Amino acid sequence: MVVTASPDAAGHWGDGTRCVHSGQADRVAGGPFLAGPVIAAPYHLAGPGEPPAQDFYGRGGNPTWRALEDAIGELDGGHCVLFPSGMAAISTLLRLLLRAGDTLVLPSDGYFVARQFVAADLAALGLTVREVPTAGPWPEGVFDGARLVLLETPSNPGLDVCDIAALAERAHEAGALVAVDNTTATPLGQLPLSLGADISVASDTKALAGHSDVLLGHVSVADSALAEELRAARTRAGSIPGPFEAWLAHRGLGTLDLRLARQAANAAALHEALSGHPAVTGLRWPGAAEDPAHEAAARQMRRFGGVLTFELPSVAAVDAFLAESRLVVAATSFGGLHSSLDRRAQWGDPVPEGLVRLSAGCEDTADLVGDVTGALAALA
Repeated sequence: MVVTASPDAAGHWGDGTRCVHSGQADRVAGGPFLAGPVIAAPYHLAGPGEPPAQDFYGRGGNPTWRALEDAIGELDGGHCVLFPSGMAAISTLLRLLLRAGDTLVLPSDGYFVARQFVAADLAALGLTVREVPTAGPWPEGVFDGARLVLLETPSNPGLDVCDIAALAERAHEAGALVAVDNTTATPLGQLPLSLGADISVASDTKALAGHSDVLLGHVSVADSALAEELRAARTRAGSIPGPFEAWLAHRGLGTLDLRLARQAANAAALHEALSGHPAVTGLRWPGAAEDPAHEAAARQMRRFGGVLTFELPSVAAVDAFLAESRLVVAATSFGGLHSSLDRRAQWGDPVPEGLVRLSAGCEDTADLVGDVTGALAALA
């Protein structure tokens, strides 16, 4: 039987098709599927009487960036602006939008380096910063007078979830812009812009690039004028991505749908295997029906991802687990092909000493579950 595929009634292809084809140039006989990176600092300027070229200097633009921006923008449903890391994306966004005396609302359990940036690098602005746990409660009046609300859902590393649509409605009524750190979910797992957020920001170092060989980030926005402001701010600051990194990420993006499917399947199997294990406490994965975040996650997430969080009894127990495991490596990023584990407290994250974030990779499910349960058994 031959199965044919076509766009749906709205003209949309499926996730896998969009990951493979988004941002691709027109087909040219004898050309590659994905052209190599354009590595240039200056470009040839137009001759006398000729219209200026789009690219004139490498800090202002690069066709390799734009191809990836087109691809991510299609997945996010907005206008994408690329940055050299997730923190570069967040910091540029905050510097652009916030002025002296503004009020900023942050998740108290979100990525701790973002909170450090606000406390240290933006201290001179005299911001009023209100911190609320991702799971809430979000009290009445918390958005009053706010310029920007930055949500992170699922939160990193706790994996709590907040209702983007409900909070965006409340924030907009108070006159605030809403940004969502979508790193953990990815555009295939969650679409903040379609849920009412104004801005979606992410570290593409993680699952989107997916091969643990790239540092990259992006901001996607619904407003094209804001996208141009972000590009101008990127040019002024010189906070620009490398074309080779952008090309690597675009190449990796093609398998995002497949990778996320295997990672989520592995996370589900690991959650089942770890539930009730005597060495494991505080197990979290939003895809589990019994998880406190599941109800909210099921309303707004299209898939639940491959990241789990749990606690082991001590630092020594974490070290012993890693020593016994043959498949899980110690690494502080997540979302790659290889399963990895990070003890978050070692970096200054204010969490329990034994709390770990396990990123399920793309190994065979039976192999990974057997390896993890075997390593845990050795702790006894």
